Amino acid sequence: MQQNAYGKDTALPGAQQKFGFQSVSAVLRPVRFHQFGPGPFGLPGFRLPGDHGHFPGKLLQRETSKSAPCGNDLCDICTSGDCIRAAERKKEREEREPFFRITGGQTLRGDIRVHGAKNSVLPIMAASALCSTPVLLSRVPRLSDTGVSLRILDSLGCKSALSGTEAVIDASHISGSRIPDRLVREMRSSVVFLGSVAARTGEAFLCLPGGCELGARPIDLHLMGLRALGMTIEERGEKLHAYHNGLRGAEITLPFPSVGATENILLAAVLADGETVLKGAAREPEIADLCRFLRECGAVIVGEGSSTLYIEGVRSLHGCSYPVMADRIEAATFLCCTAVCGGDVTVTGFDPATIGSILATLREMGCSLQIYRDSVRIQSDGRLLAPGRIETEPFPGFPTDAQPIFMALGCLAKGETVIRERIFESRFKHLPQFVRMGADITVDGQEAVLHGVERLHGSPLKAMDLRGGAALVTAALAAEGESRIHGLSHIDRGYERLERSLQSLGADISRI
Repeated sequence: MQQNAYGKDTALPGAQQKFGFQSVSAVLRPVRFHQFGPGPFGLPGFRLPGDHGHFPGKLLQRETSKSAPCGNDLCDICTSGDCIRAAERKKEREEREPFFRITGGQTLRGDIRVHGAKNSVLPIMAASALCSTPVLLSRVPRLSDTGVSLRILDSLGCKSALSGTEAVIDASHISGSRIPDRLVREMRSSVVFLGSVAARTGEAFLCLPGGCELGARPIDLHLMGLRALGMTIEERGEKLHAYHNGLRGAEITLPFPSVGATENILLAAVLADGETVLKGAAREPEIADLCRFLRECGAVIVGEGSSTLYIEGVRSLHGCSYPVMADRIEAATFLCCTAVCGGDVTVTGFDPATIGSILATLREMGCSLQIYRDSVRIQSDGRLLAPGRIETEPFPGFPTDAQPIFMALGCLAKGETVIRERIFESRFKHLPQFVRMGADITVDGQEAVLHGVERLHGSPLKAMDLRGGAALVTAALAAEGESRIHGLSHIDRGYERLERSLQSLGADISRI
């Protein structure tokens, strides 16, 4: 029993009561239902009895002075400009936000296992909306983006539960097609729900997605592919309305191997009538993982890992049990931290073939690597050599998600490193933070030139996006003195308790 917002005892429903069938309680016990929400107690908003009330982001009109507090002790969740105390509480919250305190100079040693992949679990969760029976996912990373995905599914009428690293999603009675704007704007990859929800329900309402600000990332390729399958998509400002009277297979050629567009087209094509041939498809390992999941659910897909996918549409998909692939970018992060700090670390539980270009670059920089079937051992003295030139490319090229982290290595590597970003136009936001630490960097458009320095010094820093935040952590671990990194909400989108993982290897890092 636990107390609700009004102090009354309530009982949380069990998995069997919530899902209405026996199998969930057999495979997942006990179940703790996820409690992600913008309001207190994990709820989307509440109102107290009386003649006025609050909702997050909204103050109901009352006869009061603009400078007066509202008087119901809810100013900490109110964003109204009419409440002076709300502004004060907002400033206090910003000052209380958690941050990383890192003291650099520690060598790293030990073994560490990689979590499930953020870039795989999110499209797989969207794909679960296509299934007429429950899906059980294992190796689910506990990330803020994972929570957003579950909240989106709940808003559509699906049932979901999360316990440890396992999640159950039951979309058998999906009843909605309108994805809340506030959730879409929290996570850019939420656009992948456009294809799955429209394919399953016949329509989908979506606003333009949010997530990390990495410059213009248009979704025109998504819309082009879905329209080729017979979907009508109306664009009204930032709102999208997709609908159809039956999807038809088609031959589609992408001019650029967009990961998101490939995922959206896949999720719609599996329920289309006839065969779809997708040329120019993304080849990332996360695409292959999505294809394997869909096949387990009854889809007919051939060609994952290549630039051409063949999809034969089926009438419906069923649920399955599926382990999410390991996060190759998290694995690369641990390897890079060891490379720049020095030490001896074995990163386990992932496929080294998914980061071939990263491993080759680490060898160029002087690291000793021992590569096994599902692990990599790295040994480094911390004195790195500049790798020359790095250019980000679609898989199997150098991944853009690893670019900021390797920039941290280049700041301290002997010689000159040239990094050219060819995927996103605004992925150098972390550079001013490196300069504050003493790095020597010049930028010309999408190209950065790093002249390695003897040392970096600890500084107050702020993460501006997910991978840039991981790069700041990497640099701070190798810097002299103490660094404080704010903006952890970005890092938490893609790393499950990063500080605990690094602490296990001997890093002096704590969340304050």
